[in-house]
Amino acid sequence: MRTCESAGVGQTPIADNTVLCDVLVVGSGSAALSAALSAAVAGLSVLIVEKAATLGGTSAMSGGAVWVPANHHALSQGVKDSPTEALAYLRATAPEGWHTTEDRLWQQFADSAPEMLHFLEAHTPLRFELTPEADPLMAFVGAKAFGRMLTPAPLRAKVLGKGRWPLRPSPLPQIYTYQEVIREDIYHHPLRVAVKLAPRLLWRWLSGTRTKGAALITGLLAGCLAQGCRVETSARVLDLITDDHGAVTGAWYSHHGSLTRVVADRGVVLASGGFEWDALRRAAHFPGPFDAISSPRTNEGDGHRMAQAVGARLAHMDQANISGSLPTRYEGQPYGLSVFFQYEPNAILVNRHGVRFTNEFAFNLGEALDEREGAAQLPRQLPAWLIADARVLWRAPLLLGYALRRRGWMRAARTPTALALKLGLDPATLEQTLQRFNGFCSRGIDEDFHRHRDGGHGQGDRRFHAGMMKITRAPFIAVPFNRSFLATKGGPRTDEFGRVIHLDGHAIPGLFCAGVAMANPIGTRGVGAGTTLGPNLTWGYICGRTLAGDVAPRSEPSITSLALSAITIKALS
Repeated sequence: MRTCESAGVGQTPIADNTVLCDVLVVGSGSAALSAALSAAVAGLSVLIVEKAATLGGTSAMSGGAVWVPANHHALSQGVKDSPTEALAYLRATAPEGWHTTEDRLWQQFADSAPEMLHFLEAHTPLRFELTPEADPLMAFVGAKAFGRMLTPAPLRAKVLGKGRWPLRPSPLPQIYTYQEVIREDIYHHPLRVAVKLAPRLLWRWLSGTRTKGAALITGLLAGCLAQGCRVETSARVLDLITDDHGAVTGAWYSHHGSLTRVVADRGVVLASGGFEWDALRRAAHFPGPFDAISSPRTNEGDGHRMAQAVGARLAHMDQANISGSLPTRYEGQPYGLSVFFQYEPNAILVNRHGVRFTNEFAFNLGEALDEREGAAQLPRQLPAWLIADARVLWRAPLLLGYALRRRGWMRAARTPTALALKLGLDPATLEQTLQRFNGFCSRGIDEDFHRHRDGGHGQGDRRFHAGMMKITRAPFIAVPFNRSFLATKGGPRTDEFGRVIHLDGHAIPGLFCAGVAMANPIGTRGVGAGTTLGPNLTWGYICGRTLAGDVAPRSEPSITSLALSAITIKALS
């Protein structure tokens, strides 16, 4: 096993120092660490460079759920699933026309995802558990009622050794597991659940146990450290380095005012997240109103910019994880908390005309919010509003709490007409919309959007209050429900091996891309609650595997040796 070697080059006027390694990974989220681990296990030296002072990116802030079809946990419980069935599901649920460009990537993902999950459990302390959730698009061929959704089990921070490895904090408590969140209905009964789980929660706090996305990143990082990966934080990669033939041979990064040149013998993996915090690029691809951004401010499209500079082809730039959000602050700045507060029986969504435009329980609600029209491709429905009555406030204390913290966010009025006037909507139209919905409630059938069928994705999730309740009790309330960006999903086009494609169609030697930084083959339309993390991990794994080429893999270490190796590596670094 080789480790990254660094040597000062104080005589050069260009760089303060040079770092030599086989693989440079830009970013430290799930895709980045999966790529680093895959390459390192195969015997390559890996340098991970993270722009922020903390590790994990959006993945560390997340619920940690992963969508992995045909995984070994499901098969061991008798679930009949296969890559062939997963591929059929991906093909059936994809947007029209995507088959032409994405089918080879879908095939690669379907074949590689089960292998990736087994690989992670073999080379990290991570252990995954099945959740009770079904595929949300059950009407399509290849869907499964159980077995494709998993989450990492709680993991103690001590697996990282004695060194300080700060993870990006989440705006939501990371002391609850994903399983507890969906089974105990924390959103509607936070105090009751906290009391019920108090001994368990106290032990996690005392023992430094992490859950959800924090557990996922902790386990991935522990595996990377055990394999000799070097990690640099507060380091921004500025530009890629190419040779005379256009091959990527390294990159420049800045760290505390020092400029470092990285020579990467095998290549560079761009896994730096989305471009949602790049205002100009976001406005170009997502024109029109939005409420908030729900990712770290470091997601400024660095990977996109650098790939474009060396001739990469970009694709799917209009795709993103989009939802509604609650207004809050994170790291002292405005932030949108992405939670499913529209899952209430006495709440509907109306568009800029006061007309209901979607099934509020639809899994892919982001597509409805981002529906475009006209030559300018402006959002067709926005600005949109969530409309409810007074009962939603005692049903959803989380909603009430955020309304009290952010004055002016929630509007209220004694009548629908008065509320419409406050929102700038036509009073007669809003009245008609409410009357129509209330009529559906009386009959128990949503004739417009079939919400009475619950959208097909609420199985096992007590956050999901299926059904319909009339909106009749004053005061009537409204809150903004426009697009909030959790992550953009467009970027450099790659082939099925993770290699970035040049504008002229050839693969750029030495350049790879994974995660939401790539032109993601599963865009805005998700296929499961873990659509982002499951594919992110898989594409990172594929990049590392491709970079390794014919390098022979090492034997699999035990979990104990992983922890001990991490401690030793940190002590020596």
